[in-house]
Amino acid sequence: MTQATKPRNPRFNHVAMSLPPSLLDTEHRELITTFYDEVFGWKELPTMTEDKHRLVLSCYTYEQFVFLIADDPPMSCARLDHYGMSVDTEAELDAMLDRAKAFQKRDDRVDIIDKKTDDHGMLAITSIYVGYLLPMMVEVQWWDFKDGHPSLETNALETNA
Repeated sequence: MTQATKPRNPRFNHVAMSLPPSLLDTEHRELITTFYDEVFGWKELPTMTEDKHRLVLSCYTYEQFVFLIADDPPMSCARLDHYGMSVDTEAELDAMLDRAKAFQKRDDRVDIIDKKTDDHGMLAITSIYVGYLLPMMVEVQWWDFKDGHPSLETNALETNA
């Protein structure tokens, strides 16, 4: 099979969380959509929205999304339970952190774990954690490869036999 015809690797495409119906009412949906749009650029898919039942946020493409559904009992998590995403540059990470801090000045329910770098020698991973109204935080990582950046489409564990 040639590279041109090789199918892409499977990908994560969504995360789903349950919330109390009250967090999916008009007021709270507006807060959630405003925050996640301003900080991360995620957009509501309004055709999927059902008052007090469902909210879906598209994360850059229709194939990547956060699915929020009303349930009783709703999901509950420890503070550091999270899902992650990566950015290409430290400047992108810093811009998201700045936007989260700006929103936090308006609403103290924004939870931020500030920028930290773990240096593993050939790779340094810089990350932030941001949470707002949802049970899970978002971790944003920037991977700084010291010897060049491998292709994100390449499966590092894959061997060519």
